[in-house]
Order: sequence, then structure tokens, then C-alpha cells
Amino acid sequence: MSELIKKQVADAKISMDKAIEHCDSELQKIRAGKANPAMLDDIVVEYYGTPTPLSQVGSVNTPDARTIVVQPWEKSLLPLIEKAIKEANLGINPQNDGVIIRINVPPLTEERRRDLVKKAKGEAETGKIAIRNIRKDANEKIRKLKTEGVSEDEMKTGEGEIQKLTDAYIIKVDVLSEAKEKDIMTV
Repeated sequence: MSELIKKQVADAKISMDKAIEHCDSELQKIRAGKANPAMLDDIVVEYYGTPTPLSQVGSVNTPDARTIVVQPWEKSLLPLIEKAIKEANLGINPQNDGVIIRINVPPLTEERRRDLVKKAKGEAETGKIAIRNIRKDANEKIRKLKTEGVSEDEMKTGEGEIQKLTDAYIIKVDVLSEAKEKDIMTV
């Protein structure tokens, strides 16, 4: 295999690794009945007029499986954090005691679990689509190498390598998805 083809395969692998990381982080945000600080990752608080991620204005911890505790760096942020959590519409109710914000994570109903499984499958499908798009882009780049003197056989070999990578990464997405589904459906 020529160096040009090897570089395209390596670039595709790096992109697919990033797609897997993104898919995993999106799946982590889906609530599975247990308290998880990642549930609050997308929450943004107005901090002196600037939208700031919650993790940058306070610490987020889980003292037990059903509770999330947010301790702001500044007490003046308590009402703003509480408002941001309520507006995020996560189905959780923050309780402000003047020092920290405590969030009790209620157990999921069967219907809500099924909805969350559908959402997880949707995220997994998005991850698979991203990987297939990376495959398509890599194959197009390999075909363009023909102008640089790369032979048909080397191009076929490169495309074969890209397909092997694609298959392996699709399986990784399936494994992540199945683990999340099992996590959600476990009572």
C-alpha cells in the first residue's frame, strides 16, 4: 500500500475515533434512572451576562445513586443555576437550600424508559451515519489519488481497509448502544 493510501486510512481512523467519542458522550447524557453528572453537561448559566457551562460555575457531584449536588463557586449564582436547570426541561426538580442545589433523580417509569431507549437508538444511528460519511469521504480522497499515480489495485486495497475500519467502528457503536439500552432498562 502506498504512503498516500496509508495516510488516508489513518486519517479516516482518527475521524472515526472522534465519531465514537462523540456518540459515547451523547449517550452518556441520556438519563438512565441513576444520578449522573453528565446529565447536566448541556446546561448553560448566565454568568455576568455571558452564557457559561454549569461545570465552569460550580462543582457537580453525585453523593448517591439518586442525588446530584451542584455547589456554585459563588452563592449569588444559586438562583441562576436553579433557573437554568428548570429551563433545561430534564424532568428533574432542583432544590435550593441557600448553599447548594440538590437534585433528586426520580426513578423512571416503563414508558419513559422506552422513550429513552428510542432516543439512545437515535443517537447510535447518528453515530453510524457519521462513520459512513467518513468512509465515503475517505474513499473519494483515495479515488482522487489516481491523478498522483496510485494504481487501481492500491486504490482497491485502500478502499478495502476503509471498509474494514467502517465495519469495526459500526460494531463499536452497536456495543455502546446496547450497553446504554441495558443501563436504561435496568430497574
